[in-house]
Amino acid sequence: MRAYQRLLRYAQVYTTSDPDSACHPTTARQLDLGRMLVEELTALGLADARLDEHGYVYATLPATPGCEGAKGLGFIAHMDTSPDAPGENVKPKLHENYDGGDVVLPATGTVLSPKQFPFLSAMKGQTLITSDGSTLLGADDKAGIAEIMTMLERLGAEHRPHGRICVAFTPDEEVGQGADLFDVPGFGAAYAYTVDGDDVGEISYENFNAAAAVVTVHGFSVHPGSAKDAMINAQNVAMEFHQALPAFSRPEHTEGREGFFHLSSMMGDVTLAKLGYIIRDHDAALFAARKAQMQHIAARLNDRYGAGTVEVEITDSYRNMIDQIRPHFHLVENARKAIRAAGLEPIETPVRGGTDGATLSFMGLPCPNLGTGGFNFHGPCECITVEKMDAAVEILLNLADLYKE
Repeated sequence: MRAYQRLLRYAQVYTTSDPDSACHPTTARQLDLGRMLVEELTALGLADARLDEHGYVYATLPATPGCEGAKGLGFIAHMDTSPDAPGENVKPKLHENYDGGDVVLPATGTVLSPKQFPFLSAMKGQTLITSDGSTLLGADDKAGIAEIMTMLERLGAEHRPHGRICVAFTPDEEVGQGADLFDVPGFGAAYAYTVDGDDVGEISYENFNAAAAVVTVHGFSVHPGSAKDAMINAQNVAMEFHQALPAFSRPEHTEGREGFFHLSSMMGDVTLAKLGYIIRDHDAALFAARKAQMQHIAARLNDRYGAGTVEVEITDSYRNMIDQIRPHFHLVENARKAIRAAGLEPIETPVRGGTDGATLSFMGLPCPNLGTGGFNFHGPCECITVEKMDAAVEILLNLADLYKE
């Protein structure tokens, strides 16, 4: 079975996660796909395939004779889909021999156009896969699951020598909890790859350092008719705080390794105002400077309006995986070899966000991220091609070959 055929099946299983749930997994529907995958893994000969109480699927493909000394190599993808767009009743559509032009999604009339999405032009002649436009497709990350499963099937069917291959499919990645309860010791791999990126051939081994900041402003309310030199309007002070941050250091003005301050929420009245921010930077020193800058602005406003007027609470979220990858840089070097052996050139892109691989790397499992071949994740314009999925499978097989000794 080819990877795209698996994707068509998996995409129809409703697995959207819930950011407001306190359960693990956050939605029981993710277990439906988990049980399906355990059955499929067992049928492929992975006798230890299991679904744990938190919704994680684990399985091991034992090494072939002569390769037992190789360290365990892991491949990981996530089962949930983003709550940012509808994920129920997904109806995948195949557009064979795509002509490189506009594609109309039938349920809504939404148009996928190369003018808006230039990458589409390079897919001319391929078989494009989309949803019908009423939902996301779910290639993020059911394409990754399909590619890993197809790799496992081909390793056995083609009698290819390999070391121990460890696979895991996780819940709740889309709500930032995908690695929280991951059983690294039980997984059994020395190192791994998440298969959860964009275009095929992509390798990501850098991501943002990340923090969340809550700015609380305490005002002092006085009747506006007699407010001169007495009122402190918390909303105005909050706006002063925001304006003191550099205007061109916002997401809409940054790219690549450039960090940012992002105002993600705001509320308030005269007596109390709150601003919610996320802070991002690839460089650890610049990241620390950004956090210090927010504290400095708060201190200066407190000098002006009185101690305790502005409070800043900053909580670190995740860190750049690069420091954990450098001692195991063979993971990147071998990924480059595997991609070139599949006839592609590596695309090395710093992640402008976080990955489960980053969290796992700091949990002791070095874990760069590989592309699946998909684009426009988290919305109805999501798409992927059959051919890109096939190439992703070849890359995974090449990695298994490189790590068999």
